[in-house]
Amino acid sequence: MTLSLLAAAQTAATQPAAAPSATPGPLDDLRHYWDASVAWVNSHWLQIGIAIGVGLVIYALLTMARRFALKLAQSADADMSFTHIAGRVLHKTKSTVLAIVAIRLVAGYAQPPAVILQLIQFVFTIAVVMQVAIWAREIVLGLIQRRAAEGHNETLSNAMGIIRLLISVALFAIAAIVILDNMGVNVTGLVAGLGIGGIAIGLAAQGIFSDLFASLSIIFDRPFRVGETIKYDTSTATVERIGLKSTRLRSVNGELLVISNTNLLSKEITNFAHLHRRRVSFVLNIIYQTSPEKLRALPALLEEQVKAAGHEFIRSSFVAFNPSSLDFELVFDVFSDNYDEVIAARGDVAIRIVAALGEAGYDFAYPTQTTFTAAPDGTMIMPYAESPKPRASAAKPGKPD
Repeated sequence: MTLSLLAAAQTAATQPAAAPSATPGPLDDLRHYWDASVAWVNSHWLQIGIAIGVGLVIYALLTMARRFALKLAQSADADMSFTHIAGRVLHKTKSTVLAIVAIRLVAGYAQPPAVILQLIQFVFTIAVVMQVAIWAREIVLGLIQRRAAEGHNETLSNAMGIIRLLISVALFAIAAIVILDNMGVNVTGLVAGLGIGGIAIGLAAQGIFSDLFASLSIIFDRPFRVGETIKYDTSTATVERIGLKSTRLRSVNGELLVISNTNLLSKEITNFAHLHRRRVSFVLNIIYQTSPEKLRALPALLEEQVKAAGHEFIRSSFVAFNPSSLDFELVFDVFSDNYDEVIAARGDVAIRIVAALGEAGYDFAYPTQTTFTAAPDGTMIMPYAESPKPRASAAKPGKPD
C-alpha cells in the first residue's frame, strides 16, 4: 500500500502542471456555433431536406396566390376602386417576405439549434412588421387618392407628397418601436422622446399644421366644393379654390376673399348649393279702407296666384295692424337649387299678385298720416268730417267821395 502511494506521488510530480482555463473569445463562440450546426445537419439531414422541400412548395404557393390576386385586382374596370387599391397593396408584397414566411413555417420541423431558431424568429419579425407597415401605407394612401379622384380635387392631389411623407414617417416609426420591443429593448423612453419631439414640432409649426389639417377636413368632410356659393360670416361668395393654407372666395360684388382654412371652419358656413327648395315670403300692406269680406278672401286669392305660377303654397294670413296698413303674410316654396331661378320665380309671383289684386279692387297701403286740429274746448276746427257752409262775405266799405 505504501509503495503504491509513493509510485502515484512520483508519477504526479513528473507530469507538468495544467494550464489555467482561458476565457472563450468570439472565435471560440463562432467555432462552437459552427460545430453545433454541423452536428445538427449530420443528425437531422432528413428532416432538413423535408423542411426545405416543404418550404419551397409553400413559397411557390404564396407566389402563385400573389400573382393570381394581383391579376384579378388589375382587371378592375375603374381606377382607384377598392379592387384597384387591393392590387396596389399586393404589388407591394416582397418576395423576400414570402420566403422568410415559408422558412418560419417549416423551421420547427427541422429542430434547429436554439441560436438558429432565434435568428429565424428575429428576421421573421422584422420582415413581417416592415411588410405590414408598407401595406398600411398603401391602404391609407389608396383611400386618400380614391377620395381625391371622386371629387376631382386638385388640392388633395397636390398635397399627396407631404401626406405620403407624414404617413410614412408615422407608420415606420411605429414599426421600428415594435421591432425594438420584440428584441427586448425598453422602448418606454423612446416613445416618450418621440411624443415630446412631436409636441415640440407641433407647437413650432402650429399655424401651418392647423391650416393643413383644416384643409384636409374641408377636402374629406366636404362642407362645400369649388364652384358652390356659400355664406361665411357676413359675406356671400363663390368658392374658387381650396388650398393647403387658405381658401379663395369670389364675393357677389366681385372682390376676392382669401381666408385661412382654420378661420373658415371656425365660423358658421351656409351652403346654398344643396338647397332643393327655397322658401320665399312676402308681406303685403293693404289699406284700412278694405272691407272685411275682401280681407277674408285675400288668402285664397294669394294661394291661387302661387299655384298658378307652379310653386308650393305654404300659408297666407293676417299678421299685424300697422299704423298705415293691414299686413298679410304670404309664404311659398320654389323647388330649385338655382338661385337665379328662385329670384325669377319670386318676381313672377309678385307681378301676378299685383295684377290680381288690382283686378279685384284691392289697394296697397303706403305710409300716410292724417292730422285733426281742435280748439281748446275740443271742437274740431279743420279738417273735420262735415265742412260748414261758407260764410257770406261782408260788404267792403266804400271809399269816401
